[in-house]
Amino acid sequence: MKLDNIDHIAIKVKNIEESLRWYESKFKCKRLYIDQSWGLIQFNNIKLALVISSQHPNHFAVIDDSICLDSKSVTHRDGSVSKYIADKDNNIIELLSYKIESKEN
Repeated sequence: MKLDNIDHIAIKVKNIEESLRWYESKFKCKRLYIDQSWGLIQFNNIKLALVISSQHPNHFAVIDDSICLDSKSVTHRDGSVSKYIADKDNNIIELLSYKIESKEN
């Protein structure tokens, strides 16, 4: 059985730049992206997204190439598409695809 891949974990921070600098000073990681609403750091086995609460919820993202571009999806600046779902305990999960088809899902 092939297991699913977690792309990233997102945590809320008060200041993206300050938090990103803190992580870079404490861990061996690589800055991938930063703007006013989120930053992305690469570790050896996973990415960590630093987000502000007004823009993104705490979540983890699972690669799911079965999602499609539709009214419930969000297209990101890198061309990926995602949808948020909640588990039975209301934890937020982002379904994320870097391979998109344009059809209703």
